[in-house]
Amino acid sequence: MRALRLLLVLGFLTVLSVASCVVIPLERAFPLNGRVELSQLVARDQLRHSRMLQGLVGGVVDFSVQGTSDPYLVGLYFTKVKLGSPPREFNVQIDTGSDILWVTCSSCTDCPQSSGLGIQLSLFDTTSSSSARMVPCSDPMCSSEYQTTATQCSQSNQCSYSFQYGDGSGTSGYYVADMLSFDAVMGQSSIANSSAVIVFGCSTYQSGDLTKTDKAVDGIFGFGRGDLSVISQLSSRGITPRVFSHCLKGDGSGGGIMVLGAIMEPSIVYSPLVPSQPHYNLMLQSIAVNGQLLQIDPSVFATSSNRGTIVDSGTTLAYLVQEAYDPFVIAITATVSPSVTPTISKGNQCYLVAASVSQIFPPVSLNFASGASMMLKPEDYLIRSGFYDGATMWCIGFQKVQGGISILGDLVLKDKIFVYDLAHQRIGWANYDCSLSVNVSITSSKDFINEGQLSVSSSTKEMLFKLIPLSFITFLIQLLELVEFQFL
Repeated sequence: MRALRLLLVLGFLTVLSVASCVVIPLERAFPLNGRVELSQLVARDQLRHSRMLQGLVGGVVDFSVQGTSDPYLVGLYFTKVKLGSPPREFNVQIDTGSDILWVTCSSCTDCPQSSGLGIQLSLFDTTSSSSARMVPCSDPMCSSEYQTTATQCSQSNQCSYSFQYGDGSGTSGYYVADMLSFDAVMGQSSIANSSAVIVFGCSTYQSGDLTKTDKAVDGIFGFGRGDLSVISQLSSRGITPRVFSHCLKGDGSGGGIMVLGAIMEPSIVYSPLVPSQPHYNLMLQSIAVNGQLLQIDPSVFATSSNRGTIVDSGTTLAYLVQEAYDPFVIAITATVSPSVTPTISKGNQCYLVAASVSQIFPPVSLNFASGASMMLKPEDYLIRSGFYDGATMWCIGFQKVQGGISILGDLVLKDKIFVYDLAHQRIGWANYDCSLSVNVSITSSKDFINEGQLSVSSSTKEMLFKLIPLSFITFLIQLLELVEFQFL
């Protein structure tokens, strides 16, 4: 009977631990007051990029999803996280260009009280969470060599942070250790409520652009490569795999899906990450328009402290160094000139188009190391800018960078699966309809979960053992002992 009891317990644990991954629903954010000028988006991206460059001394990157990619609707993807005990929901922007998850503290000064995105803002109160604790300066997380923020110690021995944006706006606060609650998708369409202690920032001060209400959220969810990113914290303890994925829906109401796990799709191609870089740097080697390679010196794409190519979900548009941008625009214009009317609008190369852009504009290929090519449809490098004289105006969505870093933002990332495989130091992608369900793997095997139907085809047993409380296992054993006693 004792052997049977152990077998029953192990069997029960095996059923529970078939598979586990974290699923984060995505939405697209829209401003309540309508469209936004392209110049405003460029200015916002530039401020973000200055912050990223300032962080090169330590680490970097961003993450998460709800919202849409139309740049004129303030293309902003965000998700909800549940923090504290009892858990409270916070809307946080997804940012693969930074590491830290931070939310606004109840004691924050000069912080937005409302949001033009139509969401209710929330404040984190450490005194209202029974599981919250302050992080002391002696904590290893406080001295992580990979974090990008300026860490400092207060007189009360609290581990604090402060970082600044290029225009002088920024945020500061202190680190808190508390519960992150999430849904773990498991076998046979089941979902388990799970939680883990993480370290995140509690913002007590914000300035500049962060104080504006038009696109205010509760904080930022950094998905970077640093030790303090949530993906690093969870994967280092074996709670989630060291990989995350997203599929951002570009049209309509936007949205999409983001998972802590690898989305499985046969057409995904991978390219290695550039080693020893704080951001998600890829080795861009060439660009082709309509199958013809452009005459670009490959050295302009070489990675250094202030050059290279970065994948960044927190950037709305896309940016190319001038040496690549100029031949790119010339090639596009030469290809479509017989069918459209080229024009300049507010300094941007635009075209008056009377037909569908997919029938007129050529495909573009961004070619990366290991033979991985990223195929761009016209909608992936053009943005619709309105109507003029009976025609639709489409403009080049890529912006010119005078030297520096090329950045692939949401304009390019949308309508594609992106897999950030940190375990193997690579990024994969594939064109995909992000309104469809996806298969998600939590290991490097072929086991997968169908996220759309929450159905499982897996024999993986590693993950959930770390999520089942020991007290629950003890309860099962005691229950089976009682059953055994009744049979005696």
